[in-house]
Amino acid sequence: MHPLILYGVPFSQPVRAVMWLLLLKKMPFDLVLTNPGSKGDNGSRHPDFLAKNPAGTIPCLEERETGFTLGEAHAIMTYLARTHGWEDVYPSVPTAQARIDAYLHYHHRNLREASVGLVAPAIRKDLNIPDVVQQGARKTLSAALTAIEQSSLAGHGYLCGDSVTLADLAAYVEIGQLQPQFTNVFDFSPYPNVQRWLTRMQQVAGHDAVHVVLAELGDISQAAPDMDQIRAANIKALQALKLELSRL
Repeated sequence: MHPLILYGVPFSQPVRAVMWLLLLKKMPFDLVLTNPGSKGDNGSRHPDFLAKNPAGTIPCLEERETGFTLGEAHAIMTYLARTHGWEDVYPSVPTAQARIDAYLHYHHRNLREASVGLVAPAIRKDLNIPDVVQQGARKTLSAALTAIEQSSLAGHGYLCGDSVTLADLAAYVEIGQLQPQFTNVFDFSPYPNVQRWLTRMQQVAGHDAVHVVLAELGDISQAAPDMDQIRAANIKALQALKLELSRL
């Protein structure tokens, strides 16, 4: 079997989720650095990339053997789990699968707001995200964290039970990036169950390799990295990923 191709950059939260799943399941792949929003040769708006993923977003998965391509991180993750029988992270039992699917749908306009309200404004000042949008995103994120604090994580170790599933991988790349050892832009002290979950997730195989890019950038709470620093962090992350893949 030829390695899968994954298009994207390690700094992207959805790309990290797919990378983490592939590493966790020891599935070989090649990461092709793809600049989101760019029309350049390696950009997600280049005609060649749009032929693979008309939405022009990352990540995008490509199967070398079949030519099949697929965008959207959660669609990619569920597709991979179904086709490879990864029932430990995506059970075939309809009710268990439905709970994971429910979280993956919920994620987009809830916990995903961590990037809109906290990370993107700190790193990409040029985006000029209005204050009202940032404040709304932070409010939505806090409400979502309260919901999982008082429900999912109140009685279980993970979002959908007592073992890691696709829901946890998707959620962690978004929430986990806010921790002090990474961007340091959020106070988790009101959420003890979430904090315990974050600590457990750090022990999941592939965590460190997937988060090299954030470790390289470090604390952004006081000063934003420039584009050269972001590029350098992505390159360092790619090098770390290749080393991790060589060990599979």
